[in-house]
Amino acid sequence: MAVEVRCCGTDFIIHILIILLLVLFAGMMSGLTLGLMSLSLVDLEVLAKSGTPTHRKHAAKILPVVKNQHLLLCTLLLCNAAAMEALPIFLDGLVTAWGAILISVTLILVFGEIIPQAVCSRYGLAIGATVAPIVQVLVWICFPVAYPISKLLDFLLGHRHVALFRRAELKTLVNLHGNEAGKGGELTHDETTIIAGALELTEKTAKDAMTPISETFAIDINAKFDRELMSLVLEKGHSRVPVYYEQPTNIIGVILVKNLLTIHPEDEVPAKRVTIRRIPRIQEALPLYDILNEFQKGHSHMAVIVRRCDKTEQSPSTNSAKGPLPEVKVDIDGEKHPRESALRRKHSFKKWKSLPVTSNSFKSGSRSRKWTKGLNSDILHLNGNPLPTHSEEEAVGIITMEDVIEELLQEEIFDETDHHYED
Repeated sequence: MAVEVRCCGTDFIIHILIILLLVLFAGMMSGLTLGLMSLSLVDLEVLAKSGTPTHRKHAAKILPVVKNQHLLLCTLLLCNAAAMEALPIFLDGLVTAWGAILISVTLILVFGEIIPQAVCSRYGLAIGATVAPIVQVLVWICFPVAYPISKLLDFLLGHRHVALFRRAELKTLVNLHGNEAGKGGELTHDETTIIAGALELTEKTAKDAMTPISETFAIDINAKFDRELMSLVLEKGHSRVPVYYEQPTNIIGVILVKNLLTIHPEDEVPAKRVTIRRIPRIQEALPLYDILNEFQKGHSHMAVIVRRCDKTEQSPSTNSAKGPLPEVKVDIDGEKHPRESALRRKHSFKKWKSLPVTSNSFKSGSRSRKWTKGLNSDILHLNGNPLPTHSEEEAVGIITMEDVIEELLQEEIFDETDHHYED
C-alpha cells in the first residue's frame, strides 16, 4: 500500500501524535495489567491498615478498583488490544505495509510491554493509585463488553479467593523478615523466635513440654515437714510441689511453698495438715494452647499429665466403679479450730523472731483468708475418707505455666535457684 500522508504536513503531525498516544496508552494498559493484577486483596488490606501513611493512601485508592478482578482484567486487556490494533492503521498511512508492521511491533514490544511492565512491577502501587480514576472511567466505558466476559470467567473459574498464608508459609515469611536473614528485615532474633514459637504451639502437645514423673520432685501425703524435708524443698526452689499418695504416679494435689512459711521444722507438721490445692489432670495428647487457656483461668499453674491404664481391676482403697471418688479434705489455714490456729501462729512467730509482727501483717492475713475462702473449690479437702488412687489412669509427667512459656519462647527460662553446668 502506498504512503498516503506526506512528511511535515498537518496530517503527518496528527498521525505521529496519535501513534505516540496509542503506544503510551497500550504501554499503560500493559503495565497496569501486571501491576494491579499482581496486588492481592490481602496485600492491599494489610497496607491499607498497617502500612506507611503513603502506602495506606495508595492502597485505599486501589482497593475499589481491584475488588472485581475479572472485570478489571477484561477492561485492561480490551483497551490494550484496541490500542495495539489501531496502531498499524495509522502507521500504514505514513510508511509501507511491511514498515508499519515492523515499526508497530518494535514500538509495542519496547515501549508498550517491556518498559511499562518493568516499571509497574516495581512501582505498581504508586502508579496504580495515580491512574485509579482513569481506570474506573475505562471500566465504565468497556462495561457493556467487559462485564459479560467477566461473568463468564466467574462462572468458569470461580471468584478469585483470598490467598492467605498457611502456618508453615507464615513461619518462613517471618524468618525471611528477620534481620539475621540478611534481606533487610526489621525483626530481631527474639521477635522471630517468639512468633515462630506461637505458630508451632498449636502442633505441640502436653507430652512435648512436660517433665517426666521420674524427674519430678514430689512429696508423699504421709510425709512430715521436718528440717530435712524443709531443707530439700528450699533446695529445689520450686514454688509448687506435687503431692502423691502411695506411689509417685498417683498425684492428688499440689502444695504452694508459700503456705509453708508459718511452719517450723521442729513441729514436724504432716503434709495432710497443710493446704493442698487440687491439680488439673489432663491427657498427654492435649494441645499446649488448650493447656495455656486452662492456666489462664487461675485455678492452677501446674497440671499433671495422665495416661489411661489398661488395668480393669481397681485397688481395694478405692470406691466401686459405680460411685464417684470421694472428696478428700485437708486442714487449711482459716478452717482449723480457732484455738489450735492461735496456738500454732503464736508458737511459729515466737520461734521465728526475725519476722516482724505488726498489725499490718494480721490485716494482710485476714484479707488472704477471705481470698482463700472465695477459692474454696480449688482446695482439696480431707474428712477421713480414703484417698483416691486413680487406678484407671497414671501420671506420666508434670507441666507448668513456665513449661508452656518456654515452648513459646523456644528457650529455657532460668531463675535464681537454677544451676548451669558447663561441659
